[in-house]
Order: sequence, then C-alpha cells, then structure tokens
Amino acid sequence: MKLFDVYPLYNVTPVKAQGAYVWDNKGDKYLDLYGGHGVISIGHTHPTYKAALENQLSNIGFYSNAIQNPLQQELADKLGELSGCGEDYALFLCSSGAEANENAIKVASFYNQKSRVIAFKNGFHGRTSGAVSITDNPKIIAPINAHNPVTILPLNDIELVKAEIAKGDVSSVIVEPIQGVGGLDMPTTEFLQAVRKITQENNVCLILDEVQSGYGRSGKFFAHQHHGVKADIIPMAKGMGNGFPIGGVLIANHIEPWYGMLGTTFGGSHLACAAGIAVLDVMKQENIMQNVADVNAYFQEQVKDLPGLKQVKGQGLMLGLEFNYEVGELRKKLIYDYKIFTGGANNKNLLRILPPLNVTKADIDVFVEALKELL
Repeated sequence: MKLFDVYPLYNVTPVKAQGAYVWDNKGDKYLDLYGGHGVISIGHTHPTYKAALENQLSNIGFYSNAIQNPLQQELADKLGELSGCGEDYALFLCSSGAEANENAIKVASFYNQKSRVIAFKNGFHGRTSGAVSITDNPKIIAPINAHNPVTILPLNDIELVKAEIAKGDVSSVIVEPIQGVGGLDMPTTEFLQAVRKITQENNVCLILDEVQSGYGRSGKFFAHQHHGVKADIIPMAKGMGNGFPIGGVLIANHIEPWYGMLGTTFGGSHLACAAGIAVLDVMKQENIMQNVADVNAYFQEQVKDLPGLKQVKGQGLMLGLEFNYEVGELRKKLIYDYKIFTGGANNKNLLRILPPLNVTKADIDVFVEALKELL
C-alpha cells in the first residue's frame, strides 16, 4: 500500500535525536531549530521525559475516560501552578491542537448559544472541520467546511471587530497571540485589551489560541500573558507533550460543564499524562522560561546585522527572520549544506525559528555563522 501523498518532503530521514540535534540514517548530525513545528519543548529524548514514558508504559499505557485516572489531576495541578491559571480555569484534555480548537469554539457556542466566529487574516487554527473553517487559507477549506458562520477580519482593526459583534450573533473571537503559519504577526496589547472589553460586554467568548505560542515558547507560559488579558478559553497543544500527541483546553470557571458536553477517546490517556507531567517538571526544574528569555536576547543581538534582514518578528523562541527576498532556497541550503532545520511560513520571505526551549547560545552561534556564510 502506498502513502496518501500530501506532504512535500525533504530528503532527510531522522533516526535518532537528543537535545537540539537529530541524526539521519546516514549518520549526519543536524541542528534542529524547528522542533517539528514547535513541538519539541524540553529537547529531544530528555532523560526525565524518556524515563517517565518508559515507566508509565511498563504499568498501564491507556484506558478510556470511563475510569479514574489520577494522572489527569496531577497534570492539571502542575499546569495550573506553572501557568498561573490554576484558580480561574478547568482543564479538558484531548490529543491535538486542531482538536483543542474544535472543542474551544464548541464550548463557546454551547455557553452563549450563538454560532458565528470572528477570526483573523493569516490565522491558522487546524485542519479539521471547524478549525479549518476559521483558518485563513481557502485552499485547504473543502466545500463541506465552507458553510460554518465565520468572518475573517484584518488583525488589529478594533472598529471592524466592534461592528461585527454589534450584529448580535457572534459566539467567539479567536486569535493567536503570535501567528504561527501566518508569519509571526501579533495583535497589539491595545487591540487585545479592547477585544477583551468588547467581548465581555456582549457575552462573546474570547479564545486565545496558544497551540503554538503557549508552554513557555514566548518567554511567558502563555504568550497572551505579555498583554495583561484573560481569555474565556485557551486551546494548547504543541509543546505540551514534547512530541507525544496531547492537547488541552483551559476553560474559564464561569463556563459550566455537563456530562457529555465534550468527549474524546485518546485524550488524557495514562501515557499522554506522563508525557505532559514530565514536560512541566522539566520546565520548572530547569527554569526553561528564563532560558527562553536569555537566548532570545542573545539571538536578537547576533542576527541584527545580517545582510538583507528586514526585521525579526515574534517573541521568545517563536521567531521569524524576514528578509527582502524569498527564503525557500536559503532553507534548502541550510538543511542540505549546513545541516540545520528551519521553518517556512505563508510569508515566503520569512525564515521561522522554533527550537527546543533549552537550546543554547552555542547552538545559536552555529546557526548565525552558517547564515553569515550563506548571505
């Protein structure tokens, strides 16, 4: 049987990984500054993470959500402590970012009994039915996905948001605190605070999509915490399991659950929780968010004089180097000639940098020296 061919692939076959490095089947070593779309948070095969999964698998790997699983509460407690959200939210566990966003817009609609969603230009929220309908990419929206009531607006235009909410049918506003696939654009603090105010006044849920920007990647646990706002609903996923498929939704306490409101087969399994707990333990023990801040400052200083560099976008270790030209060939040279993984975006001039959060300054030096030679 052949594989359904939907992924354009680089000719690299990783077989081993550790920290910020991967090795291919030929023995070549690569610096990973992309982390598989920002998934690798505490480094590949971190010993604490590896031991947690091995230990859990030797006991019980999975059972459904029909029984007690104390690991879910342990994960919720540690997440609440490290994020600072423990008093104000409840946690629903699932298996991916798209699933988290599906549940986020569903919860909002249950809560206020309205249906329309406001999303933003260049936003990306997933590929499943509801999530893709609120994503600004018509190419990946099939006819069956195109009927959901969704309005896409330019980012940072509060007057347009106010005008749409005034129509009375808006259930939720969903925004990424840092856009990922879209190219690292960010809502301003003034805009997010104004959106929070207008949504609260009109019984509209504010969903802050932290699937990629959460879990310390911005330098704070959640990127929206840079702006002094609180969401009604916070979807998250990528860095949550360091590669193990896990997602979650933080749901504010004023939204009441009821049995059957949400559900999932695989979400919150024993193995998933073990992975999630290990990530939080390492983040706390190794002061990962401080490393993000330190390496960000170092990175900004090292790249500022690169020829052709227009600007550095993003926060923390969710960064984009925007050049005056398309970077597709540059990415190919980095991976094949210099053995460095980087990412692209809808903005073809943008080189995306999403390394493990414990990446070192020495790793950044390797990247910057390669760029200086190439540029």
